[in-house]
Amino acid sequence: MAAKNFDLIVIGAGPGGYVAAIRGAQLGMNVAIVEREHLGGICLNWGCIPTKAMLRSSEVFHLMHRAKEFGLKADGIGYDLDAVVKRSRGIAAQLSGGIGHLMKKNKVTVFMGEAMIPAKGKVTVKGEKGTEELTAKNIVLATGARARELPGLEADGDLVWTYKHALTPKRMPKKLLVIGSGAIGIEFASFYNTLGADTTVVEVMDRVLPVEDAEISAFAKKAFVKQGMKIMEKSMVKQLDRGNGKVVAHIEAGGKIEKMEFDTVISAVGIIGNVENLGLEALGVKIDRTHVVTDEFCRTGIEGLYAIGDIAGAPWLAHKASHEGVMVAELIAGKHAHPVKPESIAGCTYCHPQVASVGYTEAKAKDLGYDIKVGRFPFIGNGKAIALGEPEGMVKTIFDAKTGELLGAHMVGAEVTELIQGYVVGRQLETTEEDLMNTVFPHPTLSEMMHESVLDAYGRAIHF
Repeated sequence: MAAKNFDLIVIGAGPGGYVAAIRGAQLGMNVAIVEREHLGGICLNWGCIPTKAMLRSSEVFHLMHRAKEFGLKADGIGYDLDAVVKRSRGIAAQLSGGIGHLMKKNKVTVFMGEAMIPAKGKVTVKGEKGTEELTAKNIVLATGARARELPGLEADGDLVWTYKHALTPKRMPKKLLVIGSGAIGIEFASFYNTLGADTTVVEVMDRVLPVEDAEISAFAKKAFVKQGMKIMEKSMVKQLDRGNGKVVAHIEAGGKIEKMEFDTVISAVGIIGNVENLGLEALGVKIDRTHVVTDEFCRTGIEGLYAIGDIAGAPWLAHKASHEGVMVAELIAGKHAHPVKPESIAGCTYCHPQVASVGYTEAKAKDLGYDIKVGRFPFIGNGKAIALGEPEGMVKTIFDAKTGELLGAHMVGAEVTELIQGYVVGRQLETTEEDLMNTVFPHPTLSEMMHESVLDAYGRAIHF
């Protein structure tokens, strides 16, 4: 069978891959995309989107219990877990179908199956109808990542779950252990705790949400504990004994082992890149701890071969992958491409309360030798936050005392994942404190706290 020729082949149709394919097509390339499971990848089908749908259900459930605070009446409040899951899966299916429409609209040829690169510029796709051969001068790896499983803590789908099991639960946990307090772990902890599970979170680092600013992590932990979660920091799950519908976890803390019983465990201890069975080693691609090593333009060092998204390393975020997809397509087309700056990519965690950040933490800025000015503003000082019934939270900003450069911004509280983009734009435009101070923020909005935090860094806060 003759090979099918393309200008660009993208392997993986997640938020990095499908965006690269669309941008390549917009730039006049004949593009093919290969996907082995679902268009939209993990993010759309098993990550970003379905988790947010489930968290929205738990948020509404939480608000229903607060009805009296708002002068409302709500009796017999309950939930149907199967219906919650059905809504989440329906949204994922709807959006996955939308990706298929976008592929047709942009004339991107879709191949469903397992891809392998037998030689430079060649891709084989093993699908239901056999194996097809494709060729292209440029190939983009966007195969993503999967959940990391630690020895002895492997998921079984019954008592021990990965994120996929947690998104399609067969039952509601009564006593839940979440291993890992990064974004994935703490979001599931927040969802199940809100619905009534007795939830314990174990974190090996010295604080929950360890990549966040220490002050924000401490604030979030206080909120989680107030909601009834048990947080165990500087602790490690050493062993899981399974049997009779229960799991006994051996948890090491302070040099001592404590045995605790649960009916469900969710393992959220990081991810590993999908680098296997692609033929990368034979091509000479350098792989470091399951991730492809690239330069700032996502080039692998092999002519015409690029790697984007989770497979190319941290930060493991969908929007980072999408930006890299656009960048690589434009680079291939001979355009002026803009490399990703990891320190200017926002991180968002959709627990309750939400957490969002961009740039350096206070500790990191100090480690880098900056003389800094730090501003803080609490939600309790904002009229809109009080009107929403969400007075607990904080906005924190960090500036270079010498130049006024915005080095970092960190938030915890209601809807901060929607606010952080203001600071992201500020960093992209190399905004100084003066630019932000002279910006008029609308009233009454939560965004006014962003302004007040900047003012506070220079001793000028008005409302607190």
